[in-house]
Amino acid sequence: MSEAAAEPVRAAATVILWREAGAGREILMGQRGAGAVFMPSKYVFPGGAVDAEDRAGAAAPVSPDCRARLGQRCSEDAPDADTLARAALRELHEETGLRPAAGAPMRFVFRAITPPGRSRRFDARFFLIPAAGVQGDAQGFSDATDELSHLHWIGLAEARALDLPFITEVVLAEVTALLAGAEQPGVPFFDNSGPVPTFRRL
Repeated sequence: MSEAAAEPVRAAATVILWREAGAGREILMGQRGAGAVFMPSKYVFPGGAVDAEDRAGAAAPVSPDCRARLGQRCSEDAPDADTLARAALRELHEETGLRPAAGAPMRFVFRAITPPGRSRRFDARFFLIPAAGVQGDAQGFSDATDELSHLHWIGLAEARALDLPFITEVVLAEVTALLAGAEQPGVPFFDNSGPVPTFRRL
């Protein structure tokens, strides 16, 4: 096995924060730095790896159905639903300075494992969260760290013109359909944990 293929897969969590706007629905995105090891210069949703601190804390506003799906096709030592949700919220706050309104629902909508051979590999879960009542500077992002630049709200259609990673394009298409009222017959899962890439639904 090559060194690249042996790159460990870290659990990660991402937030797709969305809001109603005059011209339609918008999502929050930012640009990774040009010197970043993973996905340099790409526009992404706020998120990152699960940390030890995420394993303790209050229960997250995740529905029983989402909790069940988050637990599917996971190893015994995988983080539980609350840990993943707390990681998503922590990363959102660190990278944007924002916190969703208390009790804002966190809907698990997508999962993807980075293919072998990449500089970093993550088992990422994506949570869709409404921005109504969000706490913090949702326009200037004055409390954000410098991990993401060009933080801004952008329309769902306009976001497709950004320099996006492939998987972000796929997630964006899924979210666009969901916010338009489409049914989701199971959460899409791009499973690159084995030698053959596999598409599943959870």
